[in-house]
Amino acid sequence: MILSRIIMMAVARLSQYFFTVFLLILLFPFDGAGQSQTVDWPSEDPPPPLITPEIEFPDYELRRLSNGLQVFFVGAHEQPVVNVRLLVRAGASSDPEQKPGLASMAAQMLNQGTTSLTAQEIAETIDNVGGGLSVGAGSDHSFVNILVMKDSFNLAIELLADMIRQPAYSSSELSRLRQQLLSGMRVSYDDPAYVASIVFERLVYGKYPYGFPSNGTPESLQNISREDLVRFHESHYMPNNVILAIVGDVTSDEAFDGVNRVLGDWQRGPLPIPRSFELPQPTPRLIVIDKPGAVQTVVRVGHLSLPRAHQDYLAFDVAVKILGGEGGNRLGGVLRTERSLTYSASADLSGHQYGGDFMAETETRSSATAEALRLMVDQITRLKDERVRRRELTSAQDYLAGNFPLTIETPNAIASRVLEAIFFGLNLDDLEAYPELINEVTPDDIQRVTRNYLRPEALSIVLAGDASAFVDDLASVGFSEYEILPITEVNLSELTPR
Repeated sequence: MILSRIIMMAVARLSQYFFTVFLLILLFPFDGAGQSQTVDWPSEDPPPPLITPEIEFPDYELRRLSNGLQVFFVGAHEQPVVNVRLLVRAGASSDPEQKPGLASMAAQMLNQGTTSLTAQEIAETIDNVGGGLSVGAGSDHSFVNILVMKDSFNLAIELLADMIRQPAYSSSELSRLRQQLLSGMRVSYDDPAYVASIVFERLVYGKYPYGFPSNGTPESLQNISREDLVRFHESHYMPNNVILAIVGDVTSDEAFDGVNRVLGDWQRGPLPIPRSFELPQPTPRLIVIDKPGAVQTVVRVGHLSLPRAHQDYLAFDVAVKILGGEGGNRLGGVLRTERSLTYSASADLSGHQYGGDFMAETETRSSATAEALRLMVDQITRLKDERVRRRELTSAQDYLAGNFPLTIETPNAIASRVLEAIFFGLNLDDLEAYPELINEVTPDDIQRVTRNYLRPEALSIVLAGDASAFVDDLASVGFSEYEILPITEVNLSELTPR
């Protein structure tokens, strides 16, 4: 009985072996020389894109109050909510020299108490109506954003008016916020991805305020006083320097009457003179941020680019999407699909009021750093030197045009689109026509803008990782000149671009 079982098992294994050999011979036949022949695997083109739905961008009204305050209203009645968003034309680009982060701190203090409400009372007021409140600052603007149900609209604009006009800027709240920000920075400055990004911006923008994080540096935060906050508020927070958006389930009369009631008597003032800086010309430079023991390297590659309102911004943005964005992404195709060097690679175009930057980025294992960097630079050079194929352009256009309806589905998203257009002085009629404008970009347009604005010979490059694992490989791929900076010694104030 036992012997028969052993024989049956042996026969089964032999049968499985011969079946496997037979299958391999069928799949990989050999010629007379004993070399494998190429298998002609079946292939299919990707499915065509879905039909883009017709876009109905909602009607809007734009008015300017007698004090200079710009107000626009968009009715959105699908949900019983209202979004109230206010922009002040003052952000990091308005920070005084030696005090980066002042605009951000002034904005973050808005919900930390007014002359009539404490920080806790502000939080309870918005929580009691199930709303949301956020404040902050970016490169060129500061903001207050409130989202409430429609029956709390009047409460929302009254709270906003109190915060924007009468912030307390109490010393105790300032100290608390400063310690909170410094604590967060200690964590961020140990993160190679964060450090690589801020050093990259410093190289690209030089001494211009865009070259510093909008929330400042550990050194600058120590120098910001309550008096600095008060002076900044008095200089920039005035109605003729503000844009207010109201989007949601109220009527235009309710919106404009409410704004006029709480902000109509706000006194206008002299507009601040923008800081005068000349942005540096792109200059090749490679900095290695050394973090011993890191198993991956963060890669940032790019240079100075176009301001948001530039007439070629749209075409150049499409070109960058082909390089590393949705619907295109040559970088992902080479680095991830072909070479298996990374999980993701991308490129993006950031446009500000007075300038912008183009940046390609990825993360890769330490031993592959030099190869990944070489491939990224080669793809940037290829985009400039070679004409883009129509099919590749169409793929990027289909994604951008097809995704557009998703970007205007909510009142908050609509407010963002319209505010951006007003803030940068863009044509408001182009908001609804965005898909058509995208599809009008031609391969000739891509070739023209890449040749005009891409500078692969003048890239700012930052590599953050374990320097000992890859610096010896850099020369072999064409990068023999580099600087090594320990991650513990990164000081943006002392990092001077060439």
